[in-house]
Amino acid sequence: MDGHFVPNISFGYSILNDISKVTDLYLDVHLMIEKPMKYVDEFIQAHASLITAHIEAFDSEEEVKAFIQHVHLQGIDVGLSIKPATPVESLLPYLDMLDLILVMSVEPGFGGQKFQEQALAKIQQLCKLRQNHSFLIEVDGGINDSTGLLCKQAGADVLVAGSYVFHAENRKAAIDSLK
Repeated sequence: MDGHFVPNISFGYSILNDISKVTDLYLDVHLMIEKPMKYVDEFIQAHASLITAHIEAFDSEEEVKAFIQHVHLQGIDVGLSIKPATPVESLLPYLDMLDLILVMSVEPGFGGQKFQEQALAKIQQLCKLRQNHSFLIEVDGGINDSTGLLCKQAGADVLVAGSYVFHAENRKAAIDSLK
């Protein structure tokens, strides 16, 4: 988060680089920033496994395609994210180029928001579109044991749960409830 695309700021590529030194885990990076091309190489060099940018952060279809191609040429998986008000149709030109689509079920930028159920219809729509493609569907925002189950039933493959896990008395139990 850069404080521009969303009003909050979070850690960047230097912390990702430090994390990559102590784990072999898949590092899923979600860029909630303006001008993703400006910083994408820093995240690539910091050992991101997947880089997802918001389609709303680009000015043209050509910019989106250039981003996707650039990340793939570095051997990194690439995804696009859509905000709650952005229609799934905005992703249609890129479906065969993506490894992942991230459906935001809250307005990006702040944790602890309530899950917006309109995300479920988007997940279902993406499931139908994916019959001819191979992208994963990820959901971020307001995920807990009940909303996570709804997302999985709608067809989501990956759930992002921040507040639910980090505010839980038993984090392992919270994580296990999402499986």
